[in-house]
Amino acid sequence: MPEGDTVYLAAARLRSALAGKTLIRSDFRVPRYATLDLSGHRVESVGSYGKHLFVRTDTLSIHTHLKMEGTWRVYRPGQRWTKPGFTARLVLATSDAEAVGFSLGLVQVLPRAEEHTATDHLGPDLLGPKWDSGEAVRRLRAQPEQPIGLALLDQTKLAGIGNIYRSEICFARQVHPATPVEAVADLPGLVDTAHDILTRAAHQPPWRAAVYGRQRQPCRRCGTAIVVRMLGSATSSGSAAERGIYFCPRCQPPPETGTPGQSGRSGE
Repeated sequence: MPEGDTVYLAAARLRSALAGKTLIRSDFRVPRYATLDLSGHRVESVGSYGKHLFVRTDTLSIHTHLKMEGTWRVYRPGQRWTKPGFTARLVLATSDAEAVGFSLGLVQVLPRAEEHTATDHLGPDLLGPKWDSGEAVRRLRAQPEQPIGLALLDQTKLAGIGNIYRSEICFARQVHPATPVEAVADLPGLVDTAHDILTRAAHQPPWRAAVYGRQRQPCRRCGTAIVVRMLGSATSSGSAAERGIYFCPRCQPPPETGTPGQSGRSGE
């Protein structure tokens, strides 16, 4: 699933292509908005909050979420698309650019005054101008027994972290992902590290992973082979899923109880 930095960069590309320009065509390929025509509307701004992206006119906000496979791409008028046309769910065109959202997990059109309803439930945006580390710490501490590797994925605590960065944050702080929130020695420091890692990824790409995707490869800190194990994760619906989390078994010693892989399943 695309993470906060991916959505932040997608918003920047769309901003460059659309902001300050008038739409000459819109094509909503979702049943709910199939008849909606935004031709003649001027795009005032484009922004993101966590994993949510907003294209705003004077009266409306087009809210999209990439979910697992979504992507936004910008083309010149008449340029051939680089993704299959049947996967396009939204097209926004100006006189000199065509923005196409492929495989978008969510397309929603809101009155500008109601845009906040799409993000009210979320924690502080790690890449937003109003980032509040203290509020993120407070929300994490509200569930002290939750494993930190699970808590970091909870968008209601802090918005923008996905499976890649939860692995990287825990490694950077030398914290085992199954460590309960209450047992993390320096939780404010970990939150600051999360902010630093996503900020570097968004503003200084390409970003190089230290552990994610590197199972069986040597740890860059101690040389021990990186492992990947399954750790349950909360989904937006409140149900549980399991995703592989990468860590160094030497640099990130396990807590006394509750290590990843208790179910006997491994992502190796």
